[in-house]
Amino acid sequence: MKKNLKKLAALGLCIAMGATMLTGCGGESKGGSSGGKTTLAFGIWDENQRPAMEKLVEAYEAENKDVTVEIQLTPYKGGEYFTKLEAAATGGKAPDVFWVNVLHLDSYVDGGILADLTDAIDKSDINDAFSETLVNNYVRDGVNYAVPKDFDTNALWYNKEIFDAAGVAYPTDDMTYDDLVATAEALKAAGLDDGVYPFACPVDFQTWYYQTVYANGGYIINDDKTETGYDDPKTQEGIQCWIDMIDKGLSPSAAALAETTQDVMFEGNQLAMNFAGSYMVPEYAGNDAIADKIDCVEIPTFNGVEDNCINGLGYAVYEGSKNKDAAIDFAIWLGSKEAMKIQGETGVVISARTDAQQYFSKANPDYNLAAYTNHADEAYPLPVCKSAAELYDLEATSLQKAYNGKAPLADVCKEMKAEADKLLEKDAK
Repeated sequence: MKKNLKKLAALGLCIAMGATMLTGCGGESKGGSSGGKTTLAFGIWDENQRPAMEKLVEAYEAENKDVTVEIQLTPYKGGEYFTKLEAAATGGKAPDVFWVNVLHLDSYVDGGILADLTDAIDKSDINDAFSETLVNNYVRDGVNYAVPKDFDTNALWYNKEIFDAAGVAYPTDDMTYDDLVATAEALKAAGLDDGVYPFACPVDFQTWYYQTVYANGGYIINDDKTETGYDDPKTQEGIQCWIDMIDKGLSPSAAALAETTQDVMFEGNQLAMNFAGSYMVPEYAGNDAIADKIDCVEIPTFNGVEDNCINGLGYAVYEGSKNKDAAIDFAIWLGSKEAMKIQGETGVVISARTDAQQYFSKANPDYNLAAYTNHADEAYPLPVCKSAAELYDLEATSLQKAYNGKAPLADVCKEMKAEADKLLEKDAK
């Protein structure tokens, strides 16, 4: 496994990802056995989810008196979680059970740090109780490496106070992209306050342009992960539609959004509408400045096609765990009906288990949160590869030139494809 771990480091696993992406973290394992009890280290990254994870640990320990689970939280910010997880795995001290996301799975598998959960999952009800898409997110070459934990999709949020002042009708679940543009134009024509925009179009793949790229028939990585699709006209149309909105003055510039994010602007009453992943709900709902005057609807369709991307987290087990059997048992239990209900009722994330998805919207009844789950089965999985972090960073840097009008999108995509295809070629070696 040491050879694989060296390769893992070479793959640049610790490259910082975009701020809108969900990722995972962990610290040094303290797993072991003491006084007849097994101690498991449980690596997570989100302080907002700590209370839910503590409830899960409490419930599991109540059923398993011989096991103690210690939560280790390492912040996601700046890639700290990944840096520590990689270092811990290299030193043979990674948490026994830890969060992993779809975007990093290939690198983790290639690094040899994930235990094979296939048999344990087959013996549980996970294959029947979760959507095939979510289960397969963590399968590589027929091997299942994680239990689905949660998923996130996207919705269109709007500020009712701004709409009311402009005399413009609220967005609806059946909107199209053209409707979105027309609504934004109506808001602009009504005369918004200084510094207030109808919408925002940041260089954001997961919540903005991947959705329209896929709905338009474009692609980012082909099925066998040998070539990128940036030169495909359909891909470029799915990106250009957001640049067009910036050019019409319906959104702040990409440069401005790089300084002040769309979420900060929305929470500051500076945006009438904003796309947001389900992971933003606790923050929006907890912000007194906007909580009582916002709501959400489904992402508008694009060319008549549902265009939503789905990402998610899973519970993985460290291949080098000294208590692997106990760790696997805990990971499988975390996918149980009981565990998914506990997590779902906190309202922080959408539980991956199908019968538990309902709890997310019930926990926040003031908002139309069914917008996140109504078409989840039709959402597009994010493209992943061993060099995913480098690929996303390349997009974030390169597309700024097109979004800011410094170069035509076609030229940017041509350059991007040449560099990205080299990454895929490196992955294949």
